[in-house]
Amino acid sequence: MDSNRKKELQSQYADREVVGGVYLIRNTFNNKILLETTTDLNVCKNRFEFAQKTGSCVYPKLQKDWAEQGGDQFILEVLEELKKGETQSQTEFKADIEFLKEIWREKLSAEGYY
Repeated sequence: MDSNRKKELQSQYADREVVGGVYLIRNTFNNKILLETTTDLNVCKNRFEFAQKTGSCVYPKLQKDWAEQGGDQFILEVLEELKKGETQSQTEFKADIEFLKEIWREKLSAEGYY
């Protein structure tokens, strides 16, 4: 790959819109949930789908139920998306997402957790 093409790809990567958020993994068998955050929802969704296809659980807290019931018993639900601001640092972005998680934890307090 020539250096101009490499620079172009790096620039495209740096300029992409970054969307993070709060999501949960729900066990449809027993309705227990795992509340999580991510700074990149696309990567998170892809990792979850890959785990389901390969039968490998990437969430240690779910491992026991995943092994007993199978990955097809779990679904990923995005609760809230947040776009990273142009001037926002990664640390600030992550802190904002964690704050959203606490709000969602209160909203979901009646549900069973992992």
